[in-house]
Amino acid sequence: MNYKYTSKSIEDTMELAENIESEGFPGMVICLNGELGSGKTVFVKGFAKSLGIEETITSPTFNIIKEYLSGEIPLYHMDVYRIEKDKNTIGINDYFNKDGICLIEWSDLITEYLPKERLDIKFIIIDENTRIIKLIPYGEKYEDLVNSVI
Repeated sequence: MNYKYTSKSIEDTMELAENIESEGFPGMVICLNGELGSGKTVFVKGFAKSLGIEETITSPTFNIIKEYLSGEIPLYHMDVYRIEKDKNTIGINDYFNKDGICLIEWSDLITEYLPKERLDIKFIIIDENTRIIKLIPYGEKYEDLVNSVI
């Protein structure tokens, strides 16, 4: 089942991320997709803030993976937009087996490597401030999570 949330501001998007984080669990995988500027990194900032991470959150476009270990639980922020050829060589699967939380921007480029159970979030730009955010849970844990947040 798909769920829909309308964000009318950066604060709305960050609040949604904070609410999802509050229901989070070790091993959680959240896949973020949408055009440039649609709110993916804003979501990560809200999520990280809720975890108690005080570091500045930026998109890891050139690093591919940034690890934030100072919060309540490790956060692995990935941006796979620039991955070419063999996507398996960067060890993404290794992160799925850790006790942290993975947030993956542009995950639609690596669907064959993603775990079957996960939460997909798609950001759709409506206007300068408004976004439609579609949440698609895969697996019972993620279905329960979305139902408790939306």
